[in-house]
Amino acid sequence: MRRLPLALTAVGVVLMALVGCGVLPNGDPGGAAPAPSASPGLSGEIMVFAAASLTGTFTTLGETFEAANPGASITFSFGPSSGLATQITEGAPADVFASASQKNMDAVVDAGGADEPTVFAQNAMEIAVPADNPAHITALTDLARPAVKVALCQPDVPCGAVAASVFANAGITVSPITLEADAKATLTKVRLGEVDAGVVYVTDVLAAGDDVVGVAIPADVNAGTRYPIATLSASRSPELARSFVAYVMSAEGTSVLSAAGFLAP
Repeated sequence: MRRLPLALTAVGVVLMALVGCGVLPNGDPGGAAPAPSASPGLSGEIMVFAAASLTGTFTTLGETFEAANPGASITFSFGPSSGLATQITEGAPADVFASASQKNMDAVVDAGGADEPTVFAQNAMEIAVPADNPAHITALTDLARPAVKVALCQPDVPCGAVAASVFANAGITVSPITLEADAKATLTKVRLGEVDAGVVYVTDVLAAGDDVVGVAIPADVNAGTRYPIATLSASRSPELARSFVAYVMSAEGTSVLSAAGFLAP
């Protein structure tokens, strides 16, 4: 299995009811996965475009899928869902798309670029602060303090749109000092101590381990997103692509996603 550098992808316990464009009102360790229940004899190569917040889980799932199918090879391109969707609609060669937003998946489907998608996971937001928590962040409202340096995702990517919903639900205004390409980049700013806090997915905070501390967002104002996956119409290996999609949605795939903090759809 190969994974493309992130730079090549840029051309880009609570979940409430879904609100518009895949947002639900209210990081990512893969963990060991059991061997997939894939069909014997699968072979070929596929390219999987997947949201950055799926990096750990999909890397693990790719490894176990390949182990069960020695003739199969999966290359991953991780990045912001909006950027990946744009690449696909502009003709980038890919076989599977896993998005952190229904809106971005819909853009691909509407352009005739994907089969009917299926939601395979959900995620919610959490505040990440450096391990020493220099700004003493203990609540969501602390992010509105003028002296607090906050990193957010860009507003056109899922983690940025969902964070905006959180702030709207809480009735607060947060002025970030930096807007990052995706949740992973936002979390990196926190891990390096370049900001006092970042708003990312629950899975990102879990994946970071001791490098960051998570500050929970109250359930009544938290927000989340659903993750759809689909085989792409232009896939050069549609059988292999559909088999990988089926594995992601299987009991084995669900186990890996659950261990990383994702919720079932």
